[in-house]
Amino acid sequence: MTVEETIITLKEQYNRTLRKQLVKAMLEDEKQKLSQTQTTHMINQIFSYVLENTNWNITHNSAKWDTQPLDIMKEVFPKIETTKWYKDKNLSTNKDIDVIIGS
Repeated sequence: MTVEETIITLKEQYNRTLRKQLVKAMLEDEKQKLSQTQTTHMINQIFSYVLENTNWNITHNSAKWDTQPLDIMKEVFPKIETTKWYKDKNLSTNKDIDVIIGS
């Protein structure tokens, strides 16, 4: 599945209002310092779907960071890049890549 097809599929599956509400709920959960909420679980499942559809694999993409999965999430979920979840995913992956490249 191409990036565009993945984006279209997600946008069809989750209407804009629902996508905005998910990000808003995630931000509220983070503000209240709640972790592993139903919202986070749902976003993680969607992110897993994105990873699978982009055939993303750290061993194949470790020489050069491929931001495609996170870019798709930003495209589909307005303002998700403002969440701690997004920042943690980006930071975590960058740390993993630094370890692999530094080995």
